[in-house]
Amino acid sequence: MTAQHSLSGPYQSEELDIFRHSVRRFFQEECAPHQPAWEEAGIAPRQIWLRAGELGFLCPRVPAADGGLGVDLAFSIATLEEQMRAGVFAPSVSVHSDVIAPYLVHYGTPEQKKRYLPGMIAGTCIGAIAMTEPSGGSDLKALRTTARRDGDSYVINGQKTFITNGIAADLVILAARTDAGARGIGLFLVETKSEGFRRGRNLQKLGQHASDTAELFFDDLRVHASALLGGIEGRGFAQLMDRLVEERLMAGVAAAAVIDRALELTVAYVKERKAFGKRVIDFQNTRFKLAAAKAEAAVLRAFLSRCIADFRAGTLDPATAAMLKYWATERQCSIVDDCVQLHGGYGYMLEYPIARMWLDSRITTIYGGANEVMKDIIGRSLR
Repeated sequence: MTAQHSLSGPYQSEELDIFRHSVRRFFQEECAPHQPAWEEAGIAPRQIWLRAGELGFLCPRVPAADGGLGVDLAFSIATLEEQMRAGVFAPSVSVHSDVIAPYLVHYGTPEQKKRYLPGMIAGTCIGAIAMTEPSGGSDLKALRTTARRDGDSYVINGQKTFITNGIAADLVILAARTDAGARGIGLFLVETKSEGFRRGRNLQKLGQHASDTAELFFDDLRVHASALLGGIEGRGFAQLMDRLVEERLMAGVAAAAVIDRALELTVAYVKERKAFGKRVIDFQNTRFKLAAAKAEAAVLRAFLSRCIADFRAGTLDPATAAMLKYWATERQCSIVDDCVQLHGGYGYMLEYPIARMWLDSRITTIYGGANEVMKDIIGRSLR
């Protein structure tokens, strides 16, 4: 990906350019060739996490004082762009680095940071976050998992599902109810070796097969009070809402990168494929479809660039982040679907990357908050 097409372009530096080329080689040479085997296994091996940590690709924005590189957001953007362009969904680096690690960086006590961040950076401690439950996903106020205070401990009971990295995880940031109402939600740092923690199935999904997604069970699991993220009760819901803004921003980054790859593959295909004696790109319908997709992609990148600038300034609000997540993922699914159509019958064959992109893209309008919820967030901001 050139700087011209990269969202980190305005923040380009020699250091970032070297980092981008290194992470590109990692995903293209050390991950992409193994995706079929990892998809069959339903999980990426621990060795690839260790390799990513060895190369400095995990949690690069963690401050130097906490053992990280302390680099800019542009490094996370570059990592996610290159992973999407390589067609690689495992290991789930962005979930680990851009969703899980920021909870510890922003809200963790010094002791919590010291305990977990070095391992997350090295790849020896894989992170997951557990919000969604079988009875509901986006309605976080309706959590049924409970954390009951018992002396200097909490006793946790409940169940979570659709948890990315759930099979591989060593550390789970768990959302649980400590009291009634939104203020009664706490986030707990649960080590998966703890007694009372149990993994369920590695769930079989429509797409993103190499990225493990699990059910998790908590049966009278006891954690010390020091496992409460930040150490103060009643802050979990606010912590979730703040960090979901960043998660939705990165969803926009991923969508833009996938769209670019889909268009690149499709333009190359229709220039080569012939029908009725001429190239498919020579049909007006083909050019119109691709022109519309190219325009939508350009508009999305302009809005995304603005959201990135707002995030850097600390002014990206939940409603705008919801607009981005909603619009970016809807465009991703729509454009990839059009690209499948332009491939004709070959677009339905899994040996063609566009078919896999279609399968892998469908979840994007659901995770990180379903797009119906995004529209509700936007709508409530209009009151």
